[in-house]
This record gives sequence, C-alpha cells and structure tokens, in this order.
Amino acid sequence: MFVGKSLTNIRILNDLSRNQLAEKIGVTEQAIWQYENGYVSPKLEVVNKLKTTFKVKSSYFYNDDLLKKTNMNNINVEHIAYRSETINSLNKSQSESMHVRFIDSFLKKIETKINYPKNLLLELRNETISFLRNNSNMERDTQINHVAALAREKIGMDINSNKNLLFSLEKSGIFIFEKEIGETIDAYSLWSEENRPYIFLGTIKKSAVRRNFDLAHELGHLLLHYKVEFTMQDKKAYKLLEDEANDFASAFLLPEEQFRKDCSTIVKRSNPDAYIDIKQKWLVSLQAIASRAFKLNIIDYQKYRYFYMSINKNGYKVIEPLDREIPINRPTKIKSILQLLFDNGLYTVSEIMDELKVDQIFLTLLTGIENEFFEKHRENENRTFTVKELGFKTN
Repeated sequence: MFVGKSLTNIRILNDLSRNQLAEKIGVTEQAIWQYENGYVSPKLEVVNKLKTTFKVKSSYFYNDDLLKKTNMNNINVEHIAYRSETINSLNKSQSESMHVRFIDSFLKKIETKINYPKNLLLELRNETISFLRNNSNMERDTQINHVAALAREKIGMDINSNKNLLFSLEKSGIFIFEKEIGETIDAYSLWSEENRPYIFLGTIKKSAVRRNFDLAHELGHLLLHYKVEFTMQDKKAYKLLEDEANDFASAFLLPEEQFRKDCSTIVKRSNPDAYIDIKQKWLVSLQAIASRAFKLNIIDYQKYRYFYMSINKNGYKVIEPLDREIPINRPTKIKSILQLLFDNGLYTVSEIMDELKVDQIFLTLLTGIENEFFEKHRENENRTFTVKELGFKTN
C-alpha cells in the first residue's frame, strides 16, 4: 500500500510544493494531494518518476519512512536561528526543519552502537542560562562578553588562537553539517527537543575566516537564545537577536585582552593591510577585526570610516588578503561516526541503503558527505577474499 506521509515528508525535505512536484513528474497538483492523503495510489510509472526525483527505491513509498520508524518529532521549526539577511519564509523553514528531523532520526538509528563523550555544550548552555538568570540587571553587552569568555574556556580554545575552531565545536557536542541552503542564508542553528545542538553551514562562496564567524555567530544563538521563537519575531526584534549573536561572535573570536595587545603595535590603524598579521593569527576577517576594534574604542569613528573606504577601494569586500591561502575546514563528526561503524563491521553502506530504502546519493544529500566516501566503503563490501582468509592450506 502506498504511504502518502512518506511522500509528503520527502517532498518537504526537498523544498518542493505540491505544484512544483507535479510539474516535475507530469501529473496534476490535485493528484499529488490525493497520493499524499491516501485517496489514490499512483501508477507504477509515476512511482518510478518519484524515486528518480528523490533518489530512493520504489519500495520507499510503500513503507513508513525514517521519521515514522524512529517516532521522531523533536525539531521545532520556530527555534531555527538563521544567519540571513532576511527572515525566511515558512516554506523554507519547514524544509530546513524537515532536513534536521531526517538527520536527527538518522543519527538516532546509527548511534545505538556507539557511546558519545560528555556533551560539554549542554553544560555550557545550562551555565549560561543560570548566569543570565542570576545577573538579569547586568548590561547586555557585559552579559554577552562574559558568556563568550566562558565559552572559550569551556570548549577549550587556545588563549591566542582560533585554530581548529570547527573541530573544537564538534568535540564539544555540536553536530555540524554543510548543505546548499540558498544564496541569502549563511548558516542556521537550533537545539532539538532532546538537547542535541546543530549548526548547518551554507556551501556558497565562503572563505575560512567568514565561515569561522558563521560558526561563532551560531554558537552565540545556541547559548544566548535557547527556546527563542525566531519565526515569530518582527524585523526589529529579529535584527536585535542577530546583532547579539554578532557581538558574541566578535567577543568569542577576538578576546579583549589579547586583541588589545595585538593592536597596540599597529601604527596606522585606519589601514586594513596593517591588520593582516592579526587576521592570520585569529583567522578572522579584516572587517570583523575592524568592527571589534571600533567597539572597543581602539579606533575612532573617523579611522573606522576610512578603514571601510579602503576595504571597498581595494576590493576586499569580495576577497581579502589570505582568503585563498587559509584552508577551509569541513565538518568531520558524522563522517567519523560512520567510518567507525564501517571499519568495525557494525554497519555497511548497503545495509543503511536497504534499511532506509534509498539510493547512495540520498546519503550524500542527507549528510553532506561526499559520494566518494560511501562509494569507497561499498567497494570494500565486495572485495575479493584471499586464500588465507578462506582458510585453505597446502598439504
């Protein structure tokens, strides 16, 4: 029997309306509605088009999907914190929420065979909530600076470096993924209802230093704005939340005491090129460095204004010095988990594909891990065994 809910979920996962899907597979929008609500079962030729569109097996649509099997509904769309120029549409929020639900269900499925280390970020979030509650009369800037310093200490960041920031965040308990989010969204983050923190990074035109700021910005949301209903905010309130996350990122990435020492030797503070060594040390953009320097009164308004005139004149708005030299780090946590399972024979790629009833490319689209990773492990499943392994011996 065709399971309409499985079609609904995977359609939303792929950010398609009923009308858009109907156009893709050559049926009416009414037909899609009937399939999803169980009034009509699609013909085999339609099912074949659906499986091609969504990179799954035909049997996918005749079974409960991953969400139903794991009984997962612990992602709240209102709690998604977008790093974006605009508040996103409900459709986009539903699509991203569905992606996180699938990811969360996928992790629930595979992690039964492994043990995680202590979730430091959950501890840090609880300490942050306690601090903010007990210091509610403190100025917001002071609160944010305190939480940023606490976060660096708790996560174990080097006192004079942001090297390995992404790895440190993953180690602290955050699950970080890459995906094509869209041109107007840089990243987003949220907590699941079971206290699992997520950060999703966009893949479009990002230098390593800008990605670092995205990571720190989303960390700010995770700590400062737990349970905030982002989709319910008006533009003014939304901007305030974004500004707070930016202030957190700035304080987190450029700790005041060390940053002041770094700037103390700079003679011409209005010249962007004078800060290149600081950029190389902290792996933060020149523009973020200037903003931090201005906020700390290291440079005055006139110097700050001239700095940005030079940024525009030199074309640094698009590409800054060192942007091509500093390597971009990619998330490794989910890949390492799968590697551990595959290497220890606890799971195979084929078993995951068969259980989920999906094609290999679906796993890439879901996790953001390159297709070659799954291809390599599938090839290992079909390797030729040696005579020794078969147990043959000579007389």
